[in-house]
Amino acid sequence: MPSSSSSNKLPFSSSFRPYSLFLVILFVVLLAVILVIVCTLGDASSFQWTRTHGTLNFSGTSQVFAVADPPPTSSLNPQIEERQEGIGKDKVSEKINVTSATNEVKRHGKLEKIEATLARARLAIKEAGRVQNKTSTYDDPDYVPRGRIYRNAKVFHRSYLEMERIFKIYVYEEGEQPLFNDGPCKSVYATEGRFIHELAMDNNYRTNDPNQAYVYFLPYSVVAMVRYLYVPDSHDMSPIGRTIADYVNVIANKHPYWNRSLGADHVMVSCHDWGPYSSSYAPFLYNTSIRALCNANTSEGFIPSKDVSFPEVQLKTGEIKGMLGGPSASSRHILAFFAGGRHGHIRHLLLEHWKEKDKDVLVYEQLPKHLSYDSMFKKSKFCLCPSGYEVATARVMDAIYAECVPVLISDGFVPPFSDVLNWKSFSVQVEVKDIPNIKGILSSISQKQYISLQRRVKQVQRHFVVNGPSKRFDIFHMTVHSIWLRRLNLRLGSPSGKAFDGNMSK
Repeated sequence: MPSSSSSNKLPFSSSFRPYSLFLVILFVVLLAVILVIVCTLGDASSFQWTRTHGTLNFSGTSQVFAVADPPPTSSLNPQIEERQEGIGKDKVSEKINVTSATNEVKRHGKLEKIEATLARARLAIKEAGRVQNKTSTYDDPDYVPRGRIYRNAKVFHRSYLEMERIFKIYVYEEGEQPLFNDGPCKSVYATEGRFIHELAMDNNYRTNDPNQAYVYFLPYSVVAMVRYLYVPDSHDMSPIGRTIADYVNVIANKHPYWNRSLGADHVMVSCHDWGPYSSSYAPFLYNTSIRALCNANTSEGFIPSKDVSFPEVQLKTGEIKGMLGGPSASSRHILAFFAGGRHGHIRHLLLEHWKEKDKDVLVYEQLPKHLSYDSMFKKSKFCLCPSGYEVATARVMDAIYAECVPVLISDGFVPPFSDVLNWKSFSVQVEVKDIPNIKGILSSISQKQYISLQRRVKQVQRHFVVNGPSKRFDIFHMTVHSIWLRRLNLRLGSPSGKAFDGNMSK
């Protein structure tokens, strides 16, 4: 019986042993492949970012940026959270795709090269800051920054040259006009539309290869959305906010770049008062993205370490012809001038104290018909620029264009390009509580001091001029430079969460 039993089992085991071994080997191989791909995809979705502490120092004495921590995902609106979590987990391609995994690895290889390039740029800029002489020593055929209008001229110049050399912006093509890839060019919101159009035509910064980009631009226009989506007198901004949130979700589900950084390397611009609030409908856009805003109000969510203060310029005809220049300092005989309605509590206070009450401080709610607004700016030494309903006012740029020293009266306003420009050298800043003392404050400035202030206004003017096409160091390039600074102070980390240190050999 035993021999019979063993003889019966032998044919069974001998015939199936090779097949069983093959199954085991195949299972092990498949398991290994799955683990490798899952780890790769896991790494691809786990890239982290950090904002560096005091990476760049334009003043030579204190760090420029504070640090903004990434927002916790639990704070997201559930509906938006669900959609944004789906980025990189497209339901159509839930099955493991070796090709897409390989592409993810290649993309992150390019990202590491970008981070290495940024690390070298940071080092070059820091080296420029260590030189004692604050005048730039770099050759430049167009313009060499120098003087007190800059927090540190040589550091700014080196940063600007590094930006021109390497910075690339990818513009998303999704969305149809007039809400997307378009904007106003003839209004108080003109800089919003001009930036969108200039970037569309730009050959220096714009790239058609998203893998070569340092930042990604969301080309929507809040001004256009207000015009076409907002119901007058409804006080309902939700159609605008939902449109922006839907657009972000389209970008997030179609492209891998948003999810990689949770939007930290994405940029939006808006000159409309509702720009900041409307961005809150997409929480990561509000909390982590770079927002270039005219309404740069720190009390309404503007974060100087990641957001950009965007100049507000009123272009009635779309051109600056006739707006630039004015009489010399000695030819200006009006101490201070303002004309405007009671928009907001600051203007209300200004009009209450000074409306048509003083021969030197000319303040009007309605400008007399025999006077010209533009000519009054050119005749005045100081131009009062109080905030209206929102902190930003086009009067600041009106003053700089007319070579009138701007007097900023606001709460929580971050002046444009203040990362590199020393606003105290070419403007006067008056606290709201000191509105009753405006005449005394301005009268205490000697003629010699005023001449210096006005000369610096003329010098800084080039950085706020709207050109078409754009010119180096003008408002377009300075806005791009502000965005560049935020990207410099952002490090997209490796899968381990450690900031990339620029050493490609590791």
